[in-house]
Order: sequence, then C-alpha cells, then structure tokens
Amino acid sequence: MSIQRIVPLLTVDDLAEALEAHCRALGLTVLMNHGWVAFIGDERGHQLGLMTRDASAPVNPEVSVFVDDVEATHDAVRAAGLEIVHPLTHEPWGVYRFFYRDPSGRVINVGTHE
Repeated sequence: MSIQRIVPLLTVDDLAEALEAHCRALGLTVLMNHGWVAFIGDERGHQLGLMTRDASAPVNPEVSVFVDDVEATHDAVRAAGLEIVHPLTHEPWGVYRFFYRDPSGRVINVGTHE
C-alpha cells in the first residue's frame, strides 16, 4: 500500500461560512463541495477538508488518508488491533473507505477514489 495524500478535516457548524472564511484567509479555492463536506486547496496540492456531519458514518474523522489499496490498509489496521468505527464501504459519492480509531481516540478516514 502507498499513501496518495493526507488531508486534515475540521468539523464546522456552518460549511458555507467556514468555506468563505478559510478561502479568504488562506487564498484557497473550493476543490469539491458535497454540501456536508468540502475540500479547499491551492495549485500546489495543499488541501484542507471541512465537514458538518459525515453523511454515512457514526462519527466525523479528523483526517483523511487516501491510499492506493484500501483493503490492504484495512487488513493492516485490523492486524494492528485498532478499532474499526466505520466498516469498508463503497460510498455513493465514489469513495471506498473505512474509519479507524487510533490509541488517542482520534478517528482516521482511510479511502480510495473508485
């Protein structure tokens, strides 16, 4: 497995307000907006995720890690004895993903684009 990108995710109360504030403050542009989650970034590949409430998972993740082989990563996470908090799921927006909780209680979204 190899990591393709890692993006921090901030939980926000008002997505539109957060998008406007962060884009204006940091000079970033909206790369994707699903209404509940959005990613902003620049031409060099720097990104920040903003979300209100995850559309299908029981908790919001704090970071997204995109990998080339999500099933191999899932196996590695299970072998490490970490808690899976959202199972491997083919999401309707074109992402295959799962969430795990690290020893500090942080939730990590691991996925790949389909």
